[in-house]
Amino acid sequence: MNKVYSSADEAVADIPDNITLMSGGFGLCGNPENLITALHKKNVKGLTIISNNCGTTELGLGVLLQNKQVKKMVASYVGENKEFERQFLSGELEVELNPQGTLAERIRAGGCGIGGFFTPTGAGTQVAEGKESRIIDGRLHVLETPLKADFAIIHAWKADTWGNLVFHKTARNFSPMMCMAAKVTIVEAEHIVQPGELDPDQVHIPSIFVHRLVQAKNLHKWIERRTVRKKAS
Repeated sequence: MNKVYSSADEAVADIPDNITLMSGGFGLCGNPENLITALHKKNVKGLTIISNNCGTTELGLGVLLQNKQVKKMVASYVGENKEFERQFLSGELEVELNPQGTLAERIRAGGCGIGGFFTPTGAGTQVAEGKESRIIDGRLHVLETPLKADFAIIHAWKADTWGNLVFHKTARNFSPMMCMAAKVTIVEAEHIVQPGELDPDQVHIPSIFVHRLVQAKNLHKWIERRTVRKKAS
């Protein structure tokens, strides 16, 4: 039941080339920094990454993109990353764009064993090309299929050694549903405690969806654009 690994490098050691990887995070918020670094060091290639976006040009998942480790991105937002733009426009990177809510629901469907769902979002647009459509309650809907992954890399605020997880505010973002949608979920946690120390009512993801756990270290918690408001006079 003790799922703690000695390091991020050890936790990702068996990840091969050409797999599908989910990565938690919204922009740079809630990024699994240690695990991304470990994958960069391992130099695993041909990754299909499912994530809200691909970090910035030089931070987050962007370091994997710069190192030519990413074959395809399944994402919702592609701004803040000039290398992403360059690779996409040059044909080096395959991109599958999703409306943000659709991306979240496709991941949730993958984790819950749902075979697909109809949504009006994107119906009648390029998003719907090649997909089944039907009228529901007088409105055109498009069929979206679930997303699953071989591995997921996730950042949590607190975990116990069994793998029960607690996320911190908006750093939760896509992470809980990704834990459910991957065959192997690897988590880095800021705080690791013993079983029984977490309030059961505060657990966001139960241990059954977590397979490996490492202590997060030397976190930067980057911010894409730091803004401050003027002091009131």
